[in-house]
Amino acid sequence: MEMIQARELVYEYEKRDDEGNVIGMSRAIDGIDVDVQPGQFVAILGHNGSGKSTLAKHMNAILVPSGGTMWVNGRDTKDPRELMQIRQSAGMVFQNPDNQIIGTVVEEDVGFGPENLGVPTEEIWLRVEESLRSVGMLEYRTHSPNKLSGGQKQRVAIAGVLAMEPQCIVLDEPTAMLDPNGRKEVIRTVMELRRKKQVTVILITHYMEEVIDADQVYVMDGGRIVMKGTPREIFSQVEELKKYRLDVPQVTMLAEELRRRGVQIPRGILRKEELLEALCRFN
Repeated sequence: MEMIQARELVYEYEKRDDEGNVIGMSRAIDGIDVDVQPGQFVAILGHNGSGKSTLAKHMNAILVPSGGTMWVNGRDTKDPRELMQIRQSAGMVFQNPDNQIIGTVVEEDVGFGPENLGVPTEEIWLRVEESLRSVGMLEYRTHSPNKLSGGQKQRVAIAGVLAMEPQCIVLDEPTAMLDPNGRKEVIRTVMELRRKKQVTVILITHYMEEVIDADQVYVMDGGRIVMKGTPREIFSQVEELKKYRLDVPQVTMLAEELRRRGVQIPRGILRKEELLEALCRFN
């Protein structure tokens, strides 16, 4: 059974004028299909306004479809009776950790989610300790979140989701507000968690380097899925990606420029090591 599955998914919202009157409908998601298997790392790319964040919110039933169906761990998100189970199955990490962190002490914030799920107190503290340890933040458990860096706050937000023991983590541009070191720190944390706990990871991002290890990549534009494939398949299509206002990893772009100048190296190079190996073979 798929962890996440969408069929002909549609989401529409009302457009209003300055006085609040409804002047029409706008379609943010336009008939898309998505399949995510348990334990997979799936990346969703797209420029601003492409619909990727709207899609992410369907995976946690923050939004429900206007048409079509979204299933999370086999449960229909339109069924209100399934809401608690859906949100236990798929946890969300948002772009700005300040919008997700509500506690005045790190450990209290991490324990907030399982407490709302009715987890016994002794179990909550075990989960808090394990979650903070897994993201490398245990030593900060008694600190105020306000004193933490952006990357540290995002790791606390991830720990808060982990404490609810979801089978899937949906990360909606979790590194967009971080510096390069913070971005690497958060992505490294997520990948380590996936390896240790076998959780499904769905990453919405516009940083191409963050998706090179994904099992599957979806590219969105205008509320539709316009490309789908492995990272190598997707990033081999440099000109196609440019049509959708997306870049490719820097090493991939360098390799493409070398190809244009007659260097016989393969398309879709994703890592510096691959490029060096290809250049050595060329020589």
